[in-house]
Amino acid sequence: MAKVLIAQGGGPTAVINQSMVGAVLESRKFNNVDLVYGAFHGVRGIVDEELLDLTQETTHNLEMVANTPSSALGSTRDKPDLKYCQEIFKVLQAHEISYFFYIGGNDSSDTVRIVSDEARKANYAMRCIHIPKTIDNDLVVNDHTPGFPSAARFVAQAFIGANLDNSALPGIYIAVVMGRHAGFLTAASALGKKFPDDGPHLIYVPERVFNVDKFLADVKATMDRYGRCVIAVSEGIHDEEGVPIAVKLAKNVEQDAHGNVQLSGTGALADMLCDEIRTKLGVKRVRGDTFGYVQRSFIGCVSDVDQREAREVGEKAVQYAMWGDSDGSVVIDRTGFYSSDYRLVPLETVAGKTKVMPDEFIADSGTDVTDAFRLYLRPLLGSGMPDAYRLRQNLVPRVLNP
Repeated sequence: MAKVLIAQGGGPTAVINQSMVGAVLESRKFNNVDLVYGAFHGVRGIVDEELLDLTQETTHNLEMVANTPSSALGSTRDKPDLKYCQEIFKVLQAHEISYFFYIGGNDSSDTVRIVSDEARKANYAMRCIHIPKTIDNDLVVNDHTPGFPSAARFVAQAFIGANLDNSALPGIYIAVVMGRHAGFLTAASALGKKFPDDGPHLIYVPERVFNVDKFLADVKATMDRYGRCVIAVSEGIHDEEGVPIAVKLAKNVEQDAHGNVQLSGTGALADMLCDEIRTKLGVKRVRGDTFGYVQRSFIGCVSDVDQREAREVGEKAVQYAMWGDSDGSVVIDRTGFYSSDYRLVPLETVAGKTKVMPDEFIADSGTDVTDAFRLYLRPLLGSGMPDAYRLRQNLVPRVLNP
């Protein structure tokens, strides 16, 4: 009888548990599957042999977990190299795992690729499937990635609220959104606009060079036109030499365990941009926010389309593993307006690669998105997107000062 092992890696999302539960329940349908395990805290849990027996979970509880954001199995930021993956394979082999499913992004797909290679070298029969997940929407080949639509929905709705607040008490508002290399999530801020003068008025993504002087000129022009300015900024904005603006303006730079510069988690980028505006434009009412972790697993703001597709990629991964004859990564294709389909591609097609926003999604100004992007994203946000309305300006004629 076969054993299945499922793990979750990287940043949590609002729908990653849908993929996990989809893989668990679909696996339990197959007569050849005896046990379904879950690795506690991703690949680190595999190496440490911290495995949960998900066969004992009730279907009811699994369904409740599926509708709960974040990674129910726990996650890890470990980025396995060859030696690390050899340790992973050693544990999988010792526990006689026949099917290995890893839910994650770029690094996770590369881990699956290396483990698959190790199994092949050892002539060990094990099917390895990568299940896509990332709020950054930066997995190549995929039209979009589970986790992104729900995070995008949060960003769009957050900017609706920020714009309403800024309209009532005019000033300058900056929010920094996740996205080190790809600006999809920051661009999603545009989906909350209803009226022509709604914010965000300026959107900055890492696909375009960021110049501080031009930024200040953009802000001043917007203030002159509207008397206020709402700005969406990707954490990954950089200068013409590729140096992150967070590094360029910072006095002290923090780094994570992988040596990556901490771009938005500290709130420093928003604070520094606000300081630039106060100092050089002389505007007093300037406020900055950093969305940070809140955009990843916000429980009250999940796209039903995202939930459905996240469940299906988990289910399809199991079907490809059970019925197919090759390892791979499940990808989402867009078919029509709007529907989706799934296919399996070789692991090396996706592993370690990064997708960025195409030029046709970014306006010529470099500070806005195009209608092509709006048409791309709107169906992914799901049903029930809120709308913000305003009073009509039926002014009463002045009496004292006509």
